[in-house]
Amino acid sequence: MSNYAHPLSVLSQASAASVKAFTELLLPVLGPIDVLRNRTGIVMLPATDSVQGTRFHMGEVLMAEAHIRLRDHATEGYGACVGRDVQHALAVAILDATLRANLQTATVQQFVESQRVTLIETDAALMRQIESTRVEMETF
Repeated sequence: MSNYAHPLSVLSQASAASVKAFTELLLPVLGPIDVLRNRTGIVMLPATDSVQGTRFHMGEVLMAEAHIRLRDHATEGYGACVGRDVQHALAVAILDATLRANLQTATVQQFVESQRVTLIETDAALMRQIESTRVEMETF
């Protein structure tokens, strides 16, 4: 499974400005939104040793998270992203609840797919830059 297999993975890594702007467009059709949690915190970053396969904690990461409820649809949503942008996490939570409530599904899925393509293209460009620095050494 890639880093972009789930819509929430895409939305949490996509451009915060894009996610917030898109969510803003949907707000009029969603009705009242109850914010249950919107905060920042520190979580442990898990990693796996590549030789022995042992899990360990690499360090701490600042995260923003949000938990909301679409009042008219009795549907909850959750969002989290790296950093302190609680508005980005809130937008992700709103889009999560929108998908769970089957509201504007095609529109949201189309947005998620466009963001997925952008992330994949950005990753590919970065990998090309990294590959251009590769040095091959001959050993005797």
